[in-house]
Amino acid sequence: MVPLYSLAAFLAAVFPLIATPGASLALLTRQVTHEGRRRAVPVILGTVTGLYVHAGLAVAGLSALIMHSSQAFTAVKLAGAAYLIGLAAWTWRSATPRAPAVSRRHLPKAAGSPYVQALLGNVLNPKAASIYLTLIPQFIAPHRPVTGQILAFATAHALLIAVWLLVWTCLIGGAGRMLGTPRFRTVVTRIAAVTLLALGIRSAVA
Repeated sequence: MVPLYSLAAFLAAVFPLIATPGASLALLTRQVTHEGRRRAVPVILGTVTGLYVHAGLAVAGLSALIMHSSQAFTAVKLAGAAYLIGLAAWTWRSATPRAPAVSRRHLPKAAGSPYVQALLGNVLNPKAASIYLTLIPQFIAPHRPVTGQILAFATAHALLIAVWLLVWTCLIGGAGRMLGTPRFRTVVTRIAAVTLLALGIRSAVA
């Protein structure tokens, strides 16, 4: 059992990272603007699943291996950067009226799934992995079972990011109803694409 004050301190430390716009928010913006608030659910679920993947890797010690091996870390970083850049290109193309039908026809079904996009965007993000290697250990009590503590912190992390994305869903959904014109959707989609591109480049050069 993790003390409540430890969970609160962890959430206070991790919130600035959650509040920083990232791939999940970019995907959420595009999905909610185009398809409505219900499309936020797979994005949130994919993001949360990614957090538990990192938690599982941290428990198994695989994340530590990646973070302490320069070659493995570079491979993960470049894979994540390539995925984000490719997703940015696909998102930019989908901003045009005819692009979605064409892109969905030529891309595998999973590639167009917002759940898979959010999951991979989180799993392939070294920053997310580093949370479970550099931040969580500061709150771990050595005399208690490590697995239970990591899962408790991961659950708190997942709940916080889910609430954060739900708040953005309400804000974006309201704006979408007021400004739900094709031009507005195109602008929002291209902003999301540029955000994904910037994240991919930053991940590649960091």
